[in-house]
Amino acid sequence: MQPEQPTSLRTFLILWIGQMTSILGSEMTNFAITIWAWQIAGQATPLSLIFFFTYTPKLIAASFAGLLVDRWNRKQLMMGGDTAAGISTIAILLLLLTGRLEIWHFYITAAINGLFGYIQSLAFSASMSAIVPPRHYTRATAMSSYVTYFGSYIMAPALAGVFYYAIGLLGILAIDLVTFVVAVGTTYIVHIPQPRSSEVGRQSTQSIWQALTFGFRYLWKRPSLLAILIFWLSFHLFDGATLAIFPAMILARSNNDAAVLASVQFAIGIGGLVGATGLSVWGGPKRRIHGLLFGTALMSLGKAIFGLGRVAWHWMTAGVLAAFVSPAIDSSNQAIWLSKVEPDVQGRVFASRYLIAQVTTPLGLAIAGPLADYFFEPAMLPGGSIAGIFGGLFGTGDGAGMALQYSLFSCCSMLIGFGGYAFPVLRDVESLVPDHHS
Repeated sequence: MQPEQPTSLRTFLILWIGQMTSILGSEMTNFAITIWAWQIAGQATPLSLIFFFTYTPKLIAASFAGLLVDRWNRKQLMMGGDTAAGISTIAILLLLLTGRLEIWHFYITAAINGLFGYIQSLAFSASMSAIVPPRHYTRATAMSSYVTYFGSYIMAPALAGVFYYAIGLLGILAIDLVTFVVAVGTTYIVHIPQPRSSEVGRQSTQSIWQALTFGFRYLWKRPSLLAILIFWLSFHLFDGATLAIFPAMILARSNNDAAVLASVQFAIGIGGLVGATGLSVWGGPKRRIHGLLFGTALMSLGKAIFGLGRVAWHWMTAGVLAAFVSPAIDSSNQAIWLSKVEPDVQGRVFASRYLIAQVTTPLGLAIAGPLADYFFEPAMLPGGSIAGIFGGLFGTGDGAGMALQYSLFSCCSMLIGFGGYAFPVLRDVESLVPDHHS
């Protein structure tokens, strides 16, 4: 028996409002932590380690989170993830009040937030097909991009950039706690249906080991879906390395000006918001694989141009162009998976998807900071080993090495995006794998 299809976006919209509020508070805190840590350390490595300790627990969680999401109440898991984030914020707040806060404390809270945040996001992702009509999959995932771009890049940097110097890290942490209450409250008041068992799901419940490995076996039998993950695995190695040095590069090249970093992130948010708005109205390309592959290549090209910048207006312009494409990538990818994977096994399959696709991200995050501090930055100082070759494009001095590193890795990502078209098993995924509701 097929589960009843949702007929409206009401439940999704309520959750969307709560998550928008939550991400606003969390990203204000992350922005303030970045400024605080840079003022203390003045190097890229501590900032990249915060990213590393955020992402690595997500991979650990991916080995078992899918089983939790498919077998436990998804609403409770979402509330639990938000609660863990609130507790970690309280811990940082208490350490700050007692004068004991150090950078390594952020590594611990980042790991906690990464672990429970992943379970929360997986539960939400696996619930999409239960609260969103199939015709709105692309539109709903585009709206989810609003949460990232409006919250993470527009409002959070703008507010945190102002509040940091007015109320400090302490005041921003207090705001974060208020947004946590809103997120838990909106999740509490809605009904999130548990999916009914499908034939595929019933075949996967024979033992704990089979349940834990189900997602991998499911993907192995569907080479085209596996091909998407190999594509992402390659891309995330380089993308993780650019993510890790982004704030340090901007701060180093702007003489530690937090307002410039906030302005650049604001512009990136505007680009993503406009892209998500257009996508939610348009509905996305008919062949979603084009949004994934071609979109990745275009976004990476924009990031390569971004690295060439030395002033705020250049970064803002390139950031808008790159971010404008990003919602098409995310929504096209998610729409493919929501259409192809049966709802009652999406938790396990999506967890395995995440583990495979993101396994190289911690490596990129781990090497980015040391590469910047011990190779690219010294090599691009006046008289450095490669300053004579690349100095004309990137300049020399503080931040020039990270700029070169950022553009170089972005060019590698661009080649991966265009290269995906060379493989029919990836390019033709939509015709090779049938929709689960067809």
